[in-house]
Amino acid sequence: MAPIKPDTYKAPVKVACIGDSITEGVGAEQGRSYPTQLQELLGDKWKVSNFGVSGRTLLKKGDHPYWIEAKYQNALKSEPDVVIIMLGTNDTKPQNWEHEKEFVADYTELVKSFQALPSKPRIYACRPVPVPGEGNFGINEKNLQEWIKRINKLAKDMDIGVIDMHKALERKDEMLPDRVHPNTEGASEMAKAAFEALTGDKAPKPAGAKK
Repeated sequence: MAPIKPDTYKAPVKVACIGDSITEGVGAEQGRSYPTQLQELLGDKWKVSNFGVSGRTLLKKGDHPYWIEAKYQNALKSEPDVVIIMLGTNDTKPQNWEHEKEFVADYTELVKSFQALPSKPRIYACRPVPVPGEGNFGINEKNLQEWIKRINKLAKDMDIGVIDMHKALERKDEMLPDRVHPNTEGASEMAKAAFEALTGDKAPKPAGAKK
């Protein structure tokens, strides 16, 4: 996907970050979620909004579907120019995996709900961050790898962008101390991956946890 040039927009480029606790910022220091750090990297020609909700699933039949959240409706109402979707981690839990055959259909519908907006946003699907070792909370890497295969195909079929959050944190288990949620440094790596996907430029070194 071609880099986004903010100077071609009349106002700051509006970025909507859709996701679960990892997007919301659980695991990182207060105010240091990946969307917050992405805002810092992008600067004042962009406006990044965090619509992450902890524990939520992409699957409509999941135990806590993102679909029924006010933040989903708020994301649609914000008429974003760019949408970054990172869901699927909680869908790896055994109780949600029972509905795995519906993952692609539900993901497709979510993408289409943003494609239908008057703002005609560019949409990026994320390969979710790794789940080290045995995982936690029922979340596991085995099922996540299956989601990544499906996300890759869906992105190609729908001609949307991909941000590889999985690669950003591969072999960096120390940045995933509870084996699910990135810490502040991990969120920095995610922000860099998103920055590079959106702009086509090498990310500057983010502030991360260090002041």
